[in-house]
Amino acid sequence: MTSERTRTMPVGVVVRRLPGVTRWQKWSWRPVSLLPGAKEADWTVLRKEGDAVEYHAATLSLELHRTDTEAYLTALSDKVPSIYVVMRSADETERDVPMDVMFLTASAYEGQDYADASDVMVEKVPMPPGLIAWIREFVEAHHEEEIFIKRKRDKKRIDLVEDGVGDPRIRQLSDVYRAPGRKPKDTLQ
Repeated sequence: MTSERTRTMPVGVVVRRLPGVTRWQKWSWRPVSLLPGAKEADWTVLRKEGDAVEYHAATLSLELHRTDTEAYLTALSDKVPSIYVVMRSADETERDVPMDVMFLTASAYEGQDYADASDVMVEKVPMPPGLIAWIREFVEAHHEEEIFIKRKRDKKRIDLVEDGVGDPRIRQLSDVYRAPGRKPKDTLQ
């Protein structure tokens, strides 16, 4: 077993811009692929095809932690193993970019946590084969199955005493939930 606790790799995110499908949204932005080991980039145009444009939007570091191997296994066991890319709308007054690529994670649990927030967009982007092998190697080196231990019940008999059933000042067993000392109210007909 290796002694490294974390492993890091720079990963580039390719974002595709397509024309919007409604009149209220001019463009649709979606992360479509990953570039493992990519150099720094800031919305570099990679390819244009009509109105569709692909950008190398950003390069972020993908971190693996040995305590999260179960979450990585969950992501690897998906039908299409994916990295979760977290993006949000950028403040276009400061820069001319429409989206900020904030975060990358290989943890399915962390990706789900971000998906619960309303101010960010979380997309699953398929992992390239080299990235799958890199994550799988880390998981194989650090994953330890948790052994399920069933708890044993104590031997105390709980069926002998009826704790909390009604008021002990009421002697009738037929109506143990009736409040003591109350007289029925007069009813109007």
